[in-house]
Amino acid sequence: MSKQLLIYESAVPVSTTRHAGASVETNDSYAFCAGINAVPLMAIEFPRAAAEYAIVFTAQGDDLMPAAVLGVRNEQNLYLSADLRWKADYIPAFIRRYPFVFASSADGKLLTLCIDESHPGFNREGRGSALFGDDAEPTPYVTKVLEFLQEYQAHFERTRVFGRHIKELGLLEPMQATVTTPKGETLSLGGFMVVSRDKLRALDGETLQQMARNDELELLYVHLASLRNFNEVKDRLLGTLAEQPAAEAAV
Repeated sequence: MSKQLLIYESAVPVSTTRHAGASVETNDSYAFCAGINAVPLMAIEFPRAAAEYAIVFTAQGDDLMPAAVLGVRNEQNLYLSADLRWKADYIPAFIRRYPFVFASSADGKLLTLCIDESHPGFNREGRGSALFGDDAEPTPYVTKVLEFLQEYQAHFERTRVFGRHIKELGLLEPMQATVTTPKGETLSLGGFMVVSRDKLRALDGETLQQMARNDELELLYVHLASLRNFNEVKDRLLGTLAEQPAAEAAV
C-alpha cells in the first residue's frame, strides 16, 4: 500500500512573515488525493467509516495504524468521481484536514501548524479565507483549523496506543485482496494486515474483558465487519474499467 503523506507536496510552517495576505479557497475537488489507494484512519472513525470502507492495518515504522482502503491499484483512488468529487458519505479526517497538517518536533512535544502551498486553493489574491488579519493575528478560520488538528492529533495518539496493543497481542495476519477483471487480468493489493478471528478467540478471558472495557474489542469487530467492503472496492474498480472503452470511443 502506498505512502500517504505524499498528498503534502510543499508543507511549510504557517507564519505571519510568510503568510501575511495569504488565503485558502476551498471547493469540492479532491484532486490532491487522486493518487492514493489508502488513507490513515483514527479509531474514533471506525463506526462511520466501516459502512463504506474496508478498514485494515498497516505498518508505520514501529507502529501499526489503521487505514481505509480506497483502491486496488497503486495511485488510484476509486472513491473519486470523474470530476474528482468524493463518492462516499463519510470523508476520512485525514483528507478533511488538508491542506493543513501538524509537524512534530523530534521529541514530539512541539507541534507546528503547516500548510501545503501546492494546494490549488492557496493564494495571495484574497480568494477564500485569510490566514491572518490586518492585526497580524490568526483569523477565526485558522483558529478552527487549529482546533480540528489538535483534536485529530489527540485521536492519533490514542489510535497509536490501540495499534501497539493489537500488535503486542499478536492478533494480526497478512491479507491480500485480489480482483479479476473481465479481460482476465488479476490485480492484487497487499502490504496490509487484518485481525485473525482464531487468534482473537484464543485470547484469555481477562484480556478480552479488559479490551471490552476500553472499547478495543468493539473496534476489532467493527474492523472485521468492514472487510465486506472489499466487495465495494471491487465493484468500483470494475465500474471504472467498464467506463473506459466508452471514454476512449468518445475521444
